Amino acid sequence: MSPVPKLILQRLVLGVVTLFLVSALIFVGIELQPGDLAEQILGQSATPDTLAAWRAELGLDLPPHVRYLNWLGGVMQGDLGNSLASRRPVADLLSQRLANTMFLAGYAAVISVPVAVVLGLLAALWRNGIFDRGVNVGALSAISMPEFFVAYVLILVFSIQLGWFPTLARIDEAQSLGDALYRCFLPALTLMLVVVAHMMRMTRAAVINVLASPYIEMARLKGVPRWRIILRHALPNAAAPIINVVALNLAYLIVGVVVVEAVFSYPGMGQLLVDAVSSRDLPVVQAVGLFFAATYVTLNVLADILSILSNPRLRRG
Repeated sequence: MSPVPKLILQRLVLGVVTLFLVSALIFVGIELQPGDLAEQILGQSATPDTLAAWRAELGLDLPPHVRYLNWLGGVMQGDLGNSLASRRPVADLLSQRLANTMFLAGYAAVISVPVAVVLGLLAALWRNGIFDRGVNVGALSAISMPEFFVAYVLILVFSIQLGWFPTLARIDEAQSLGDALYRCFLPALTLMLVVVAHMMRMTRAAVINVLASPYIEMARLKGVPRWRIILRHALPNAAAPIINVVALNLAYLIVGVVVVEAVFSYPGMGQLLVDAVSSRDLPVVQAVGLFFAATYVTLNVLADILSILSNPRLRRG
């Protein structure tokens, strides 16, 4: 087998194994929660017969490894079980919220990726200048602040003091695209401020590393303009680490929306997870956790594959 298919196959196998291990950790974490789920659902006044019937219905009377295999087998067949709170299939609940989360993540990605790449290129172009130092200070400040703090600051400034945007990002199918973009601007801006810093710094570092290469020095000696050196020579050869960090941050935009959606009461997967934890709706918690893990692992594997395909040295093993 040639080097490229072999490397890609290795990444895919590692991704599947990682996802399997994560599913086991999710199940173990649910099992280690204190208290009896049947007693918490029915209350302390429930009779022993009622508790036994509930445990049998929930499968709590089976050994843990049997319940894990049953749950994993159902997931592989597309059956995520039923919600304990609403008695609806978990797959239906996820499908309603998944579109909202993907919309918010896509909205933030469309803004953050071009901004991060442009800022990283400009910082590399004017390295050690005032612009470079200012952008780095801003990036370090954004990285240092947690998402909920950034969100509350944006709400205080743009919603309460200026009154430009609503404090809650409520959307539904009846709204137009423009209205949805307007209502989701603050949560998208919150996510953008968090991920732009990582992508910008990686873009800057990758381009500066390539600028130290001998062929870049030859281009400078030939009188090639600096902007052309960066765009035509440095950026294509620095694509592998940039693609990697962009893919990882796209994974964060989907997986890391829990806090942001909770702050803005956005009806997405993160808010669904918070509500499920509050009501101890364990099938929903397991399903959302597994979805987030699958998304993160998939985008990590995709980042590795794109890095291999974009780098001739990696393609040759």
